[in-house]
Amino acid sequence: MLDVLVASNRGPLSFEMGPDGSLHCRRGSGGLVAGLSTAGVAEQVTWVCAAISDADRSAALAAPGGRLDLAGHEVAGRVRMLHLDPMVFTRAYNGIANSVLWFVHHLLFDVAARPEFDHSFARDWQDYHTYNAAFAEALAADAPAEARVLVQDYHLTLVPAMLRKLRPDLRIAHFSHTPWAPPDYYRMLPDEVGSEVLRGILGADHAGFLTQRWARAFLDCCSLVLGAEVDREGMTVRHAGRITRIGVHPLGTDATALRERAAAADVARHCAALTEQVGDRALIVRVDRTELSKNITRGLHAYRELLRHYPQWQGRVVHLVIAYPSRHDLPEYREYTAAVMRIAREIEDEFGTDHWEPLILSVQDDFPRSLAAYSLADVLVVNPVRDGMNLVAKEAPVVSARNLALVLSREAGACDDLGPHAVIVNPYDVSGTARAIDQALRMDPTERAARCAQLAAAAAQYSPERWFADQVAALNR
Repeated sequence: MLDVLVASNRGPLSFEMGPDGSLHCRRGSGGLVAGLSTAGVAEQVTWVCAAISDADRSAALAAPGGRLDLAGHEVAGRVRMLHLDPMVFTRAYNGIANSVLWFVHHLLFDVAARPEFDHSFARDWQDYHTYNAAFAEALAADAPAEARVLVQDYHLTLVPAMLRKLRPDLRIAHFSHTPWAPPDYYRMLPDEVGSEVLRGILGADHAGFLTQRWARAFLDCCSLVLGAEVDREGMTVRHAGRITRIGVHPLGTDATALRERAAAADVARHCAALTEQVGDRALIVRVDRTELSKNITRGLHAYRELLRHYPQWQGRVVHLVIAYPSRHDLPEYREYTAAVMRIAREIEDEFGTDHWEPLILSVQDDFPRSLAAYSLADVLVVNPVRDGMNLVAKEAPVVSARNLALVLSREAGACDDLGPHAVIVNPYDVSGTARAIDQALRMDPTERAARCAQLAAAAAQYSPERWFADQVAALNR
């Protein structure tokens, strides 16, 4: 295999500092980390990432050039962790990547009030430049001649063009794990900023997306914002004398590895505890990070409407909501988490009895418990307002022990693969979602079993290994 470098904001490991000042390493928690680990390529990859926490920065400072020796750790390969000024990182990560670009691609701005592109934004945008330049310089320094470089996501949109100037011999790809905004919404960005993001990605030889829909939106932006020459049939963009090929690379799950993990003793303990808690009632499950796009609050409103308007389910169902903390540095996310907890309390107050707990809310990041919930779910609710893919929708059917029925938003990227076998909902339609949950609960067991088997097969079709290999192959072509 040729030399491959991966660049991402979050890397394959993170550090924690003990009471005595010692550093302890563990595997990172991001989806990309899990994907590449199960792809079986970690030992062949050099990973360039940011030092995110104070402990990460201490580890990066202690290592020559930030290059970490992973011997004895639970991750393989080579890692270069970049020590960035904490303020530069915060402004680039929170001020631009998560507060602007992520909001644009998920169509989530409250446009009556936000965004406002003012002096503070200009300052943050400069730090986003600095952040991307640090990655480009590190990649240029570490990449062997003619290496392949896979740059990940909206945090690093400027890197391909920057790296192209520094190392024209490299073959460069950029992959977007989020949706891509249509031109009318994308044009909300300041003109030069929107153009620069597109030009940054077009510095790559290959730009990848999770679905055809997001790839088409990118092509439309290149045409209407940049005036680039776009071949929609051939999936290419010609701009500034270069051609960038556009690819679609769906991401699924490693079914074998996931089933082996779900069979572990810690998952079995969680299954036993949940079974005791739920009893013989039907179990409705959702597992999400508390991100604004995940639509948890409307999902809870739909469950409340189910209990109100389909009273036959009162006392016969339990809704388990596992909501991992996310981005609590941003006020919108703290407020959203508070709203989720408030609605959950309201449902419990309205319907709970001495003998029935209608809703269980967990805000702990506990993967073994999530696997147990997948296994025991009768219905899985995945209703994002917009999502690049959504791997929860793909993981749960693979390990389901009860042939779960999937209630799935038409705005999730996973709908492209799973839609024919799921109960599809408009994520904004609370009453429609309540009806869909009722339909899923009442589904004939034979039909449920057939649908769940089809969901599991579709989820395993695009393994992380295939997802990674397809992108490297595209660069090799």
